[in-house]
Amino acid sequence: QVQLVESGGGLVQAGGSLRLSCAASGRTFSSYAMGWFRQAPGKEREFVAAVSASGRSTYYPNSVKGRFTISRDNAKNTVYLQMNSLKPEDTAVYYCAAQASFYSGSAYLNSNEYSYWGQGTQVTVSS
Repeated sequence: QVQLVESGGGLVQAGGSLRLSCAASGRTFSSYAMGWFRQAPGKEREFVAAVSASGRSTYYPNSVKGRFTISRDNAKNTVYLQMNSLKPEDTAVYYCAAQASFYSGSAYLNSNEYSYWGQGTQVTVSS
């Protein structure tokens, strides 16, 4: 069982930056692939970033590639999402997700592949 708690959301102007954190409980964090997703009002949940259990593999959709960076610190049981050059269309509730991974290099891009979710943190980008 893994519990996830996101933090770091807030209000920022377009072009600004935010860093989201997701703290995980449990002693086997390093065995979990991690992901970030977001959901804007009236829209479906959208993939934002994923990192393998080892941290060596990362994935992004074109909409955030080059602006967002996912990273993890297995010693601190924490995954981060550094968001730069934010745009108003990045406004959403951001969710952290975890999935046990047999292979340390595996990562998951679909929300239905994740078993554990945080409560979400609001990110609002003003124009």
